[in-house]
Amino acid sequence: METKEQYRDKYISVQEAVSKVKSNQTIGIGIAGAEPVGLLTAMAEVAMNVENVHFWTCLPMRPYDIFLKPEMAGHIFNENWFYSYTDRQVHSEGRVSYIPNNLNRASTDKLFSTKGKLDIFWGTATPPDEDGYMSLSLGMIVQRDLLEAADLKVLEINENLPFTYGDTLVHISDVDFVVENHVPLVELPSTPPSDVEQQIGGYIAELIEDGSTIQLGIGGIPNAITAFIMERKDLGIHTEMVVDGMVDLINAGVVTNKKKTLHPGKTIGAFALGTKKLYDYLDHNKDVEMYRGHYTNDPYVIAQNNKMISVNTALQVDILGQVCSQSIGTRQFSGTGGQLDTHRGAQMSEGGRGIIALRSTAKNGSISTIVPTLAPGAGVTVPSQDVDTIITEFGVAELRGLCVKDRMEALIKIAHPNFRDWIRDEAHRLGIVPKNQF
Repeated sequence: METKEQYRDKYISVQEAVSKVKSNQTIGIGIAGAEPVGLLTAMAEVAMNVENVHFWTCLPMRPYDIFLKPEMAGHIFNENWFYSYTDRQVHSEGRVSYIPNNLNRASTDKLFSTKGKLDIFWGTATPPDEDGYMSLSLGMIVQRDLLEAADLKVLEINENLPFTYGDTLVHISDVDFVVENHVPLVELPSTPPSDVEQQIGGYIAELIEDGSTIQLGIGGIPNAITAFIMERKDLGIHTEMVVDGMVDLINAGVVTNKKKTLHPGKTIGAFALGTKKLYDYLDHNKDVEMYRGHYTNDPYVIAQNNKMISVNTALQVDILGQVCSQSIGTRQFSGTGGQLDTHRGAQMSEGGRGIIALRSTAKNGSISTIVPTLAPGAGVTVPSQDVDTIITEFGVAELRGLCVKDRMEALIKIAHPNFRDWIRDEAHRLGIVPKNQF
């Protein structure tokens, strides 16, 4: 059957698609920039007709009534791998719950908990090419795994999505239905780095050598790093998230991917989120390949890149070396994501390093982010036994292999001067590092 005929046979309206949802079903969706906007929006029209419908989400980028409105209680429940602003808003109302995970096992562990069962998958894709292949485009973290596991597979076609390669191609014959919703893509503009972030970026850049393969997140600190490594040569990219700053490095000739020991010549990622500049660069670009999260974020895969440098950010680090990047005390803020995956993989790499970067203070300098103990109830994102290098605007602390006493001293040196004595005094008072009597 010709592609156009298959497409016509499988095309239904968004309203028809959401009407197929039944009580007690579970729906997995495309994440971040790959959210099925039309389906999630239209679900609000039928949500009151169903009960106990669970969604598996990750980093929602838009506000949806089904997750925000109080009257959805009992009808819609959100299980979330990585909170965004909207999830933090409604967490206290009991309609969203965090799924603890390492990104490389997010989909496989979740499917393990349901014995491999998923009722429905809603994802996004490009229109099919002449051979009938659609691209899952901006997201491969969980999408491919959930698509393959689902009993009912629905893709929301958006002609604005870039056509990407790797493990992204899905044939029209392998889905049950397609809907159309040609909306503008969500954009996440680059954040100009602050003075403090530039100082941190400068320290990090000193640890990135020619020929390194890098993993960077998003925000002011990664943007600052980009500016400081414009003189490097033959960098490579193996990352969870492909961002705008990487396009700048590629266009400047800094990233060539020539020296990579895994996938040489290719930029490797699991999802992309940024601006139109990034999306235009990705479109039909065979130099970039997107793979499932359980491949890109497998520490043993990451470790095959020599001189792998992973850079992640944090909210708190205590003197044991425990890193919290996901919660503020008991309050869920985001998630583990791929931080521990990439951090471990980088350290396993020959010549690699796992870097955690954070500002030395929060709340306008009123609290220290370097602390004697993590806040009560804080989630540990990177355990003390996995910690490597911590960086603030005051310098670099290399903690790998150090005893707690020496870790405390190294961290005090990069803490804000206003809190250095407090950290040491509290460590003594609590008995974490007893005061030396000699």
